[in-house]
Amino acid sequence: MIGMSETTEPGDNGVAAVLTTPQAWRDFLEQYSKLYVKVRADEEELDELLDEDQLEALDQDGQVELWLGEAPAREEALAAAEERLGVRFPPGLRGFFLASDGWKRLDDHVDGAHPCGRVRWMRDSEAGSRVIETYASIPGNEDDVQLFRRSIEIARGEDFWLLDPTDAGPDGEWAAYEFAPKYGDTTKHPSFSALFRSGYESMEEDADEDMD
Repeated sequence: MIGMSETTEPGDNGVAAVLTTPQAWRDFLEQYSKLYVKVRADEEELDELLDEDQLEALDQDGQVELWLGEAPAREEALAAAEERLGVRFPPGLRGFFLASDGWKRLDDHVDGAHPCGRVRWMRDSEAGSRVIETYASIPGNEDDVQLFRRSIEIARGEDFWLLDPTDAGPDGEWAAYEFAPKYGDTTKHPSFSALFRSGYESMEEDADEDMD
């Protein structure tokens, strides 16, 4: 393997209960939006995301109501995506799509989460197939290649977010991976919501450091 896979458990990254319902996701994503604007957005992004009143409130350390997501997915669209892929999405992923059909801004090196209609097998995406071909050409990467071929690509930018339908926990949640091709590293999380929340917690840590 090019990189070692790190596994994070709920106790490691502070993730408590898995987010499953649309309302739980909505509440979390609203907080995510606020924190992203506070910690990650640069001036250009702020001008794009906020209107004049919101920018003024932010300058005065006021509360800014912001939603970086999309409209909820319709059940019909969700069912069509599941039929296309031949799987039933885990509760946490279904709850996410029913709260927001995709996501525009994510922490670190992932541009955004795909809407359900664009979720695909990693092996079928242009970027994913290139990665698989490259890894398959290097001896010792057999485990990674197998993971990539059986995983669903849920988000992509410089890095990938992947879900493995063959690795489900007792709660029905699929194992989730953040994969960084630049370094050849994969980091495993117990669920999609745990992976999503790891970015939130990273932003919280940076916010705390800025206050010190």
